[in-house]
Amino acid sequence: MAHSRIHRIGLTGGIGSGKSTLGQMLVARGIPLVDADAIAHQVTAPQGAGIEPIRRQFGDAFIDAQGALDRARMRQHVFSNPSAKLALQSLLHPLIHQRILEEVAKTAKEGNSMVLIDIPLLVESAHWRGQLDKVIVVDCAEATQVRRVMARNHVAEADVRQIMANQAKRSQRLAAADVVVFNDPDDLAHLQAQALGIILT
Repeated sequence: MAHSRIHRIGLTGGIGSGKSTLGQMLVARGIPLVDADAIAHQVTAPQGAGIEPIRRQFGDAFIDAQGALDRARMRQHVFSNPSAKLALQSLLHPLIHQRILEEVAKTAKEGNSMVLIDIPLLVESAHWRGQLDKVIVVDCAEATQVRRVMARNHVAEADVRQIMANQAKRSQRLAAADVVVFNDPDDLAHLQAQALGIILT
């Protein structure tokens, strides 16, 4: 029997926080996950719903040879141009939001009582808070974020800090949280225990 009202749990955290690791732990324990970042990639893939709006707004230079968004070129463009960033978000966020709602509805129809929605920009996107029953924030020290991303992506510290500067501040994420999962230092067993605690509460 399908649930008419599914419990929506938002999951977020800064780059390098371990948000995705916690998400996969929860999936392994049977909680379905809707990944906003994966949906964003689908929307900007060849024939994705966002490609023609991006082409009209920004021009052919931002579409690669395969017909997908040229993510590196766009990232460079919006980092130095706040109005371009807002324009891109105004194009893509409604498309991504609609797809997320469709995935949540599908999950509810399959009979699940709860769904985890991994939203990197949850705090930055004001409309999400009212549509979620609970917000989980994965948190760690900023120095830990920098160390992890430098090791994982093989990038310079200045590049990591530039990415972090374009995300919500740590204090803003913590203020938005119903549940805070501390993932500092690197301790997967401790993270697993917190994942289990989320399921049992």
